[in-house]
Amino acid sequence: EPGRSGATATRSAAAPGTLPTPRPARPVRTLHHDTGERPFIVIWEVTRACALACLHCRADAIPRRDPRELDTAAGRALLEQVAAFGRPYPLVVLTGGDPFERPDLTDLVAYGTSLGLSVSVSPSVTPRLTPEVLGRLADAGARAVSVSLDGATAATHDAFRGIPGVYAATVDALAAVKDAGLRLQVNTTVTAGNVRELPDVLRLVLDAGASLWSVFFLVPTGRGDRLGPLTATRTEEVLHWLHDVSDIVPVKATEAAHYRRLAMQRAGLDDVDAVFPPGPLRTWLRARTAEVLAGATVRRRPPRAPMDVGSGRGFVFVDHLGDVYPSGFLPQHAGSVRTTPLDVVYRESPLLRRLRDPGALGGRCGRCEFRDVCGGSRSQAHAASGDASAEDPTCSWQPTGRPAGPGAPPRSPEGER
Repeated sequence: EPGRSGATATRSAAAPGTLPTPRPARPVRTLHHDTGERPFIVIWEVTRACALACLHCRADAIPRRDPRELDTAAGRALLEQVAAFGRPYPLVVLTGGDPFERPDLTDLVAYGTSLGLSVSVSPSVTPRLTPEVLGRLADAGARAVSVSLDGATAATHDAFRGIPGVYAATVDALAAVKDAGLRLQVNTTVTAGNVRELPDVLRLVLDAGASLWSVFFLVPTGRGDRLGPLTATRTEEVLHWLHDVSDIVPVKATEAAHYRRLAMQRAGLDDVDAVFPPGPLRTWLRARTAEVLAGATVRRRPPRAPMDVGSGRGFVFVDHLGDVYPSGFLPQHAGSVRTTPLDVVYRESPLLRRLRDPGALGGRCGRCEFRDVCGGSRSQAHAASGDASAEDPTCSWQPTGRPAGPGAPPRSPEGER
């Protein structure tokens, strides 16, 4: 995703636990085109092959390429279908498995670029990720590369990835992406087991010069159903902490749509803590952040406002076989690009049309005053109940029945505080 612009300043890193004074122009960014007509981003799982065995893999990746996956000709046709949406073209991310398992990856990037598409790559950190390969991707026109970092220590990250030594290789990969002239995005999956490492991961993200930190909130699907997600209350605490630090690194909360709700509620507040008192986890994260960044100098900018994009609503996923889904974490089939052009599937699929309708939401999400701009994670809802339109169980907000607006006071959530 693109970086951000705006006035900058520097500050001592002892301050990340305090609330930022710079404010974005608006708390949530909205697209200038109809998300019912074209997506903002298309994720294409170019292969499911991967040498790693990650505990949280949503794809349940396999050691070898599936002979049924879209070949080069079909992949080029898919990229043409993305371009057929017209301007502004959707962003394209080539993911996996490990995209580097495909020998035609550079050709696909170059072809997509020739069509005018902005193409990024999300590889696994294996011996296939080398400075030479990254250089070829840059020459082919790739805009950005995302690298996963799921812990601040080798013990945590290597346990996630299932292979010893991946953490050290990941640290090298972060530098190699920047050296190749590519924009760096760092992806981190947060679970109950690694949540207290987030401040230390933040320091690594800052040191690497990442343009974006995408924090994925675990969806218990694929292999991820064996890991422990955060409770709704702890998720809320982490989201507040992410907003606290979003003035020193651009943050994207993935599968936590209520980050948008929280951004709206915090907008214009001079004392966020008075309205949203920190709980134990957020207090600890703030204190650890101050420790980790003590003595460092970091750039401070207006926080990156989250974007109003969701599953099937500005976002669409195409798997290695050409099947279309609202997202990679929501295994409900919407169509196939082998039989129907992607723009037709996106615009006409009953599933995707329903996901774009806030009136179809159930439970607390259906009653919520923020449903039009948040809508909850449809993947989290499906994973918990089998119903993609159900309420998001990872959100602790209790609808008030009042109009949405800044500074809306919290209701006491049920469960852990």
